[in-house]
Amino acid sequence: MKTTLDSNLDAKLRMARLLTLTSYAALLSLLSAWYLWLAPAPGDRPWIVWLWHLVPLLAFAPSVLLGKPRAHAWLCFVLLLFFIEAVLAATHPATFGLGLSYAILVSVLFSAAMYYARWKSQWLRSNPQR
Repeated sequence: MKTTLDSNLDAKLRMARLLTLTSYAALLSLLSAWYLWLAPAPGDRPWIVWLWHLVPLLAFAPSVLLGKPRAHAWLCFVLLLFFIEAVLAATHPATFGLGLSYAILVSVLFSAAMYYARWKSQWLRSNPQR
């Protein structure tokens, strides 16, 4: 028999998971659009800058898709570096809009992933058979 606390935790987990996956995909899409189409890096190889941004995020893709709480926590540490870059981009007049949307997406992903890691760990402790 499920208690109200368990069903509340399940609902929080589902919402955090959905928000994490959605904002993760949106961040990957924004970075791809930004560095390959909207404002590619000057030079002959803008895809190198694109890969420089995407590879650290894509390294977490298998664990995030599997819903591992530890990976979500580590993703948050990496997102702090992306947040710094996003704020710097938002302070530049030429990239204000992209930088602001970048900062918002990173913030949403950070919050959702951190809450997911916390709530999933609580759920695993309360359900040791899983």
